[in-house]
Amino acid sequence: MIADLGLWATALAFACAVYAVAASLYGARRSQPVWVESARNAAVAVLPLLTLASLTVIVSLVRGDFHLAYVVNTSNRAMPTFLKVTALWGGQNGSILFWSWLMSAFAFGVMLRKWDRDRELMPYVIAVTMITQAFFIGLVLFFANPFAKYWELPSGDIVSAVLPPAGALPFRAADGNGLNPLLRHPGMIAHPPMLYLGFVGFTIPYAFAIAALLAGGYRSDAWIRTTRRWTLAAWLFLSLGLLLGGRWAYDVLGWGGYWGWDPVENAAFLPWLTGTAFLHSVMIQEKRGMLKVWNMVLIILTYCLVILGTFITRTGVISSVHAFARSEIGVPFFIFVGAALVGSVALLISRLEGLKGENQLDSLLSREAAFLLNNLLFMGITLAVFWGTFFPIFSELFTGTKITVGPPFYNRVTGPQFAALVLLMGVGPLIAWRRASAKALGRLLWLPTASALLLAVLLVLLGVGIPGAVVGFAIAEFTAAATLSEFWRGARARQRSSGEPFLTALSRLIGRNRRRYGGYLIHLGVVLIAIGVVGSHFFQKESQATLGRGESMSIAGYTFVYEGFREVSPKPGDDLVRDIAAVGLYRDGRRLATLEPQREFYQTTQETLTPPALYGGRMGLEDIYLLLVGWEQAGLASASFKVYINPLVNFIWLGGVVFILGTLVAAWPNPAEERLLTPAAERRLALGEV
Repeated sequence: MIADLGLWATALAFACAVYAVAASLYGARRSQPVWVESARNAAVAVLPLLTLASLTVIVSLVRGDFHLAYVVNTSNRAMPTFLKVTALWGGQNGSILFWSWLMSAFAFGVMLRKWDRDRELMPYVIAVTMITQAFFIGLVLFFANPFAKYWELPSGDIVSAVLPPAGALPFRAADGNGLNPLLRHPGMIAHPPMLYLGFVGFTIPYAFAIAALLAGGYRSDAWIRTTRRWTLAAWLFLSLGLLLGGRWAYDVLGWGGYWGWDPVENAAFLPWLTGTAFLHSVMIQEKRGMLKVWNMVLIILTYCLVILGTFITRTGVISSVHAFARSEIGVPFFIFVGAALVGSVALLISRLEGLKGENQLDSLLSREAAFLLNNLLFMGITLAVFWGTFFPIFSELFTGTKITVGPPFYNRVTGPQFAALVLLMGVGPLIAWRRASAKALGRLLWLPTASALLLAVLLVLLGVGIPGAVVGFAIAEFTAAATLSEFWRGARARQRSSGEPFLTALSRLIGRNRRRYGGYLIHLGVVLIAIGVVGSHFFQKESQATLGRGESMSIAGYTFVYEGFREVSPKPGDDLVRDIAAVGLYRDGRRLATLEPQREFYQTTQETLTPPALYGGRMGLEDIYLLLVGWEQAGLASASFKVYINPLVNFIWLGGVVFILGTLVAAWPNPAEERLLTPAAERRLALGEV
């Protein structure tokens, strides 16, 4: 049976990971490179073995091998092939195998890179990555095995087990339960892989950080430069996962929004916050040799929050629309997170003496101080989100009553901090390193400040009476103007010195300073997202009504006329029934579109979804979001609708595109830079000679 091949491949991958840990540590301790090389080979072997294991699950899903419990629980005959493939990460057991496979791909890339610059670190890098790898493969083998089969006991009971119980016979179900309807949206096909790639990617900088502490390389910044692109790649994937998750929630959950501070959303957001703080903070260590301890703390926190985020999603320990059911993997997850945190902190404490900064903060008016404030704000948001997410557990533990924390708490606590972060994105890049002149900074800030104040006055004159919205838009304008001015000044300076046309000068400026200007593009993406958040949060309108045929409801200048109803029967081999309403959308007496909100009913799982009908109104500056809530007599008499008007929400998705573009620019390899980073140059950089 093909599943048995996958089981043996997983077991061999586990053995390779455990061997790699032991061999790498032994080789490092005994100074025997042959053992380290052997460990490296074992680590490399994990990827093809887990690839084979994952392929066997996919083949079983596509072929409909309903002897496997995982296939029964996540697929059925009616599902299209592409959904059967994505069912690999549509259930708990398969998703942990998928997590392990992605982890092995990142580890494979690290193992194949040139070791010249980091030879003394690599044994410990192998050990740390393979400890993580072995833990997740162990979960697959011993707690969440996707290769478990159904067996029929002599008593007639059906059980799931990897090996047959005494006297049991193989049992094959007639069909499966099908994939959760929430996971059938195109966004969910890409959303989990992006999140997982972000999660596993942060294991690499963590491994190098711990390796630097173990090998004595923590006095140098080499591990930071080695892992910069790995960190940016992980951060990009995690950012993509969050954006896709927001779009999925907007399109599928039917509550008119894109972010609900759900515990699993928060679990993915927490490592993004600390990872973002880390990316900013390491710049100070690279430039000024400061914050070495703090950067270690940030990457340790990020790694632990990655494992914790996986723990929350996979164990169902906190109720969420995203989480899987409670399972027995919670205890090993909790032990591993605790051991990783305690062990990492203990190691860090033992190395504190060698992590003293090479310089001190010269002035509160400096870029270093701005980065410090940036980090404090990120940590403030992290603490608030962590507290709100885990408060139900704390309250149940100490009071016996589970008390949940809702969006109002998060909005009140984190909203001002996010506003301060966006403001700081505009100010920080304009401040000089070490010590800035208030007069010089004022010359750079007067135009962005004037434009922000002008916008605020204009909004008030136009009747915008919500202080939070006025302040939010003004901050966004300030940061956008300050960031764009950096592009303008840099391009104009190059144009004057080279005589190039402005656009040529701008493109070459960005090409030669990818990290800097890629970061500015990221800031512009964040500004666009901020505009979308402020607009949709403060100005969203909603209404609900029950309409008979030909009756109408109006909101925000739009009129909705209920015109008809139909039921769409399942296609051959499908189990989806659609009930669709036809609603005419009008503005100023002119018909704009026919909207078709619907209810989707999955006969196999007996589950229902109510995806909205969406229409971009007023030149795409707002979304009309219409839901079919219910109906009477199959829609012949009346139907109930709920409508949201979401102003500026599309700026979020546009900002996401700019954000991703900026990350790609910042992470894109620079051949000239790579040639400079020879071992000799690394040593000179570490000594401050270049």
